[in-house]
Parts: sequence; C-alpha cells; structure tokens
Amino acid sequence: KHAHLRLACQTEPKPYYTSKLWWCGITLLGLGEVGNFAAYGFAPIALVAPLGCVSVIGSAYISVLFLKKTMRAADILGGTLTVAGTYLLVTFAPNVSQELTAKRVQNYLVSWPFLVYSILEIIIFCILLYFYKRKAVKHMVVLLMMIALLASLTVIAVKAVASMITLSTEGKMQLTYPVFYIMIILMATSCAFQVKFLNQAMHLYEATAVVPLNFVFFTTSAVISGVIFYWEFRSATLLSVFMFLFGCLLSFLGVFVIARNKKEEHLQIPFIDCGHIPGQKLTDKIQPDSHSSCYGTLNNEDNPVKSQS
Repeated sequence: KHAHLRLACQTEPKPYYTSKLWWCGITLLGLGEVGNFAAYGFAPIALVAPLGCVSVIGSAYISVLFLKKTMRAADILGGTLTVAGTYLLVTFAPNVSQELTAKRVQNYLVSWPFLVYSILEIIIFCILLYFYKRKAVKHMVVLLMMIALLASLTVIAVKAVASMITLSTEGKMQLTYPVFYIMIILMATSCAFQVKFLNQAMHLYEATAVVPLNFVFFTTSAVISGVIFYWEFRSATLLSVFMFLFGCLLSFLGVFVIARNKKEEHLQIPFIDCGHIPGQKLTDKIQPDSHSSCYGTLNNEDNPVKSQS
C-alpha cells in the first residue's frame, strides 16, 4: 500500500512492478507466509490459526508509521484485547506432540469422525453454492462461509504436508507416499477457490467488514477441523478448553474493535471520466493538456466553435 501511494503521487506514475519498495513488500509477505506454513508442521492448528490476529495488530500499528494514519483509541483498545487473547491462546492451547507420518495421515482420512465431518461440509457447501450460483445470493456471510469451509480442508492439508516435509528433512522419508501428493492437490485446489470467493467478497463489500468476519470464520473452522481430524483436544482439561475459547473470543473482539469505523483510503484517479458528468457524451478518459489554450475544458462534438475551427 505504501508503494502504491508513493507511485500515485509521482508526476509520471510508473507500473507498480517497477518499484523496489513494492518488491520488498511482496518478498516480506512471501517470507511471512512461508513461516506461517512451517508453523503448522511444529504446532497444533488450534494454536497457529488464531494467532493470525497478530497480523491485524501489526497492520494497524505499522500503518501509523508508513501510511501516516492517526492512532485511534479503538486501535489501542483492540490491540490490548487481542494481546490478552493471544496470551490465553498460547497458554491454554493443546500441547499435542504427535509424529504425523504418511500412514497416520491415511488413518485419519478414513476415520469415521472425519468422514462424517466431510459429508456435512460437502452438503453445506453445495447448498451455499446453489444459492450463490442459481439464486445469485452474494451476501457476505454466504461468501465467507464457503471460504471457511474450504479453509478447514486447507489447514488440514497444510499441516499434513508441512509435517511430512519436516519428517523427511529429519531423515524419515515421507515424500514417496501417494497421500503426500493428494494433500498437496487438496491444499492448492482449496486455496485457489478461497481466493476466488474472497476476491468476490472484497469486490462487493468494504474490507473493514470482510477482514474481521473472515478471520472469525476462518479461525473457527480451522480449530474445528484440527479437533476432528487431528484430535488436538483429546487430553485437554475442561478449564483449558474454556480458557482457550475465552482467548479466541478476546482476539475476535479485538479484531472487530480495530476494524470498526475504519475509513477506506482510495487512490486518486489521475484522469477525468466524461461519462460521469451530466450533459456530456462519453468521449474517452482524457488528461487535460496544460499547454493548450483550452486547458480544463472538455471535448464536445456539438461545440459550434470547434466546428468553425
């Protein structure tokens, strides 16, 4: 965003992919996603997924430095709630240490809890997809629920792939099993459709409404999938489960407080669109010529002065 704003302020704007600052941001974003992917190989899904709220806090405070945003009281309150929730998440998250070999992943795939969960997910997703395609229902909740259902499969596949790669680097080769490549295909496919529906939601609704709600839906579906597929809370006490859920609730509340009433900032369009001016014909998107005698005027084919000249 910082790179796009700087390019928009230039007298001769250049394509964003020529900016070193933009490439620096993309590189950092890629490294962050690699770290997020690797985390699933070492920690439970129930711990990694809710910690995505850290990115919301980071973007809120970093925007003050780079985008010159004003620090609001809501940002401080939301950050405090999110940090408190994060502390509870880390403290009471399930401490399950299991070696996810390819054979164990295969056994999880054919277990009856996951099969029932998968059938329910497919039925709900098909119903939502029917309303989305046939009835043209593009409500934000419908779109984000489809994203959440896909995300539950994504985190299952990501954890399996990351764990098998980790074991392979330690000398326990897991990459020769077909289930490894099945999980890669599942991960890539579910991610692609998530991007499609998320792009649709961001196009139709404000990002300040989509981001927090998507975080809540994604985290909830990820935790449920970790519980059902990997049995992450099988040895947890009732107090630990309650405090973990309370930490999730604080994180959700903090994200909503940060995103609440946050104004969108749009880049200025460096041209005039005659089609939006009443009484003018749609000629084209033009840029006024400062060296012309008619600087600031609009082209009009019916102008008698232009016809005489």
